[in-house]
Amino acid sequence: MSTTPEVLRAALALAAAGVPVLPLRAGKVPFGNCPSCKDGACGGRPNMKSPGPCQCPAPCHAWAAATADAHVFASPVWAPVWREAVAVAYHPGGAGLTVVDLDNAAAVAWARESLPRTRIVSTTRGEHWIYRGAMPSSNAVRPGADIKSLMQYARWLGPGTGRMVVLPAAVRALVVKEEATPAPGEVASSLPTRAAWGRSVAIGCCHTERYVRTGLERGLALVRARTESGAGSRAFGVARFLASQHTACPGPCGLAAIGEEIVAVAVSVGVPAAYARRAVTNGLEATVGRAA
Repeated sequence: MSTTPEVLRAALALAAAGVPVLPLRAGKVPFGNCPSCKDGACGGRPNMKSPGPCQCPAPCHAWAAATADAHVFASPVWAPVWREAVAVAYHPGGAGLTVVDLDNAAAVAWARESLPRTRIVSTTRGEHWIYRGAMPSSNAVRPGADIKSLMQYARWLGPGTGRMVVLPAAVRALVVKEEATPAPGEVASSLPTRAAWGRSVAIGCCHTERYVRTGLERGLALVRARTESGAGSRAFGVARFLASQHTACPGPCGLAAIGEEIVAVAVSVGVPAAYARRAVTNGLEATVGRAA
């Protein structure tokens, strides 16, 4: 296959590490959809916001086409795309990662004062801070800062420096907006916030933050893996198991915040929000004597 050597070489190295990648064209944006997928005619990929039947082998639908399968790279459908590619992107959420994209010097200065140090990659205008753990993505969480994880892509700019640490509550707390539908005659002047798990909501928990966060991230990975079916049932099981770990705590343990994170991931892989919330609530309540 004829291609830009450094672009494909980087893609293959990332794929070997289990990181889903996709090519970027001139302008460093994803390639457009094929004629069959143009304008949503295919219904969308199953793991996008609007689930559909599309199983297109081409690099359509941006982040949803990211793959760690090197055989896909060499397929006849992808070959001409690599010949035009100018850069490589990856799907952080698909690799269990979160990128805090800091777009200017002021944002970088804020991160150095407010966030735990982790793996850092220099960009043209700022830095990418990469954490271990996935979460919902959101743009403009504060001036000059975006969160890129689930349902987004980030440009690959090298391995960076520093030891990658577990996604902290301080980053999760940056994503506080939820979609809301106003009641008839009302105006949604402000959107409700969702508390991230931390000591502020778990003052009666006997476990360390690392213990709780590690267990939660493993559970979220199990839900996230169910892109085709069964994510709702898996969310119930994860919620029930995590709640059972707190039966000996005096409480409160912040299980509601843990539940919100499970719901968010379930919704990200296509579970209807109402169903996801019901499944998680039932899972949390299935453990008798749980800490709230």
